[in-house]
Amino acid sequence: MVDTAEVAGERTVRANAAVERLTRWHDDFPTPGVRFADLTPVFADAEGFRAVLDCFAACAPDADLVAGVDARGFLLGAGVAAVLGTGVVAVRKAGKLPPPVHSRSYTLEYGSAALEIPADGIELRGRKILLLDDVLATGGTLSAAAELFRTAGAEVVAAAVVLELEFLGGRAKQGDYPLTSIVQR
Repeated sequence: MVDTAEVAGERTVRANAAVERLTRWHDDFPTPGVRFADLTPVFADAEGFRAVLDCFAACAPDADLVAGVDARGFLLGAGVAAVLGTGVVAVRKAGKLPPPVHSRSYTLEYGSAALEIPADGIELRGRKILLLDDVLATGGTLSAAAELFRTAGAEVVAAAVVLELEFLGGRAKQGDYPLTSIVQR
């Protein structure tokens, strides 16, 4: 018998090492006082990217759909959906989808924004969603995305991020779904 917790733990260790090694940090970007984590090198590295995808796929192997939050979450969502053999839903920034849409506003550590998903064309009611994003900071983005799926009648069964900035307290704004972060800072 395979110990799924042990397998998931090994995947997390591999992903953590890749993210720690490959992330580029930029101070005062996009605004003064913000330290930006550039995950592009992680995604460009075949082994690093695969480690992240495998780690995320282990978070909810029974998910019906994978949802990736605009924009780096699109890369993660598509990759994990391919690993799991599911479809993928792009959670878009406001104004990028034709109506009708479900929309939710939220605050960021340096502003405010809104997210949207289609209100028709994709049957979401009763579906189990694995929700993915790149960074968890103040928690508004991930929380708003989860609320969009609840509004549409879906259940977020797990969420995962590459990097969690713990000092900003974003985890406290999340729902009762399990939340995995590969690296915590």
